[in-house]
Amino acid sequence: MAHEPAELSYADLPADVERVLSTLIGAGHEAVLVGGAVRDHLLGLPHGTWDWDAATSASPDEVAALFSDSSWENRFGTVTVRGVLPVEITSFRAEGGYRDARRPDEVRFGVSLEEDLGRRDFTINAIAWVPIDLAARRGHLVDPTGGVADLRRRTLRTVGDPRARFGEDALRLVRAARLAARFALSLDPDTESAVRELAPTVAGVSGERIRDELSRILGIQDTPSRGLVMLERLGLLAVILPEVAALRGIPQAKLVPGDALDHTFAAVDAVPPDAPGDTRLAALLHDVGKATTLADGHFIGHEEVGAQLARAVLDRLRVARSRVERIVAVIEHHMYAYEPEWTDAAVRRFIRRLDGVDRQLLFALRRADDRASGVAEEGERYQRELERRIAAELEQQPELLIGRRLAIDGHDLQAELGLPPGPAVGALLDRLMEAVLDDPSRNERAGLLDLARQVSGER
Repeated sequence: MAHEPAELSYADLPADVERVLSTLIGAGHEAVLVGGAVRDHLLGLPHGTWDWDAATSASPDEVAALFSDSSWENRFGTVTVRGVLPVEITSFRAEGGYRDARRPDEVRFGVSLEEDLGRRDFTINAIAWVPIDLAARRGHLVDPTGGVADLRRRTLRTVGDPRARFGEDALRLVRAARLAARFALSLDPDTESAVRELAPTVAGVSGERIRDELSRILGIQDTPSRGLVMLERLGLLAVILPEVAALRGIPQAKLVPGDALDHTFAAVDAVPPDAPGDTRLAALLHDVGKATTLADGHFIGHEEVGAQLARAVLDRLRVARSRVERIVAVIEHHMYAYEPEWTDAAVRRFIRRLDGVDRQLLFALRRADDRASGVAEEGERYQRELERRIAAELEQQPELLIGRRLAIDGHDLQAELGLPPGPAVGALLDRLMEAVLDDPSRNERAGLLDLARQVSGER
């Protein structure tokens, strides 16, 4: 990490960002970079991970008028300029009153840069880069709250009184855990004390805002569990995810030491960044049923209980319905036990049982679960074999296994056997499907009708 410089250069400043700054400056306004783009540059992080935020003395109306490819997002003066890289521009502002513990009651534009930085959450986010020579990518820092020194000390500290900052928006408590984990920072003692004291107030934050912050924690590249451990240590996990926090102290007979919560954190870490979307979220919730199903050293039915609890959690977090259904389904089915001795018919039945389940998400979750359980090598060998056999069956029997088509349907049974509509027809079709799964060559009209007559006669 660089020491505090008199000047700071952005050798790789993107053209879209330069256009925004030069347009504002050319119109006679102050324009600076703020927030993550400055913080991450000082930390030496690659700029491909940065969010590009600018601040300006121009009013939101003036900003919007300067950029035809922009939209004014909210009453807080945020204008987004769309390009190859979107740039969010906020007007210098002061804020007052937070009766809903989220949004300021009053927003006042036209203040100085120093006043604007003074309203921000953490000192490491309250550093501005002021261009000196844009063409040369040269500029200097404005750091009224000591954010550069805090970065050097690897410390996370609020701007001003932490209780006041967290009282303005309780989501900042969760954000403190995320930033500390992501950048390997220690919390300033007064800041940490305030987080612990005010942790219960996070219960009043909307589910969708918690969801978005949790997604950022799960998005930490190498070890997202750092953020989850920090949430637990600060007393926040029990407030936002009590179902997960309840796994602490639940014993497990795993090759890897630790309780059910340790295993959960390890499973989240075992999910590679390129895994299917929602795998880390599924890993976080995959064992929540264990807290209530432990009996005689076993967790009978924990996957079914866990699926129900996961649904409640995801609904509380306002996760989209389609995502909820995908995640809940894989949690419900993640305890499948494949053996190489399975017959081809058993593989076909397994495929049918997973009808409607996202197999790629399920298999990614199972791999993470196996790694966290200490059986990665054996589990991976069995998993590859199962996937190979599934692919072979799907290639040979696509109509049966994907299209779910028998050579006859319920109308045929009613016409040929004189059956009335009703449950008996469905039960008979199920019997025929079982026979075809045993021997796909039997999926032809005449033979199935003969079998249907036989079964119907037995009844």
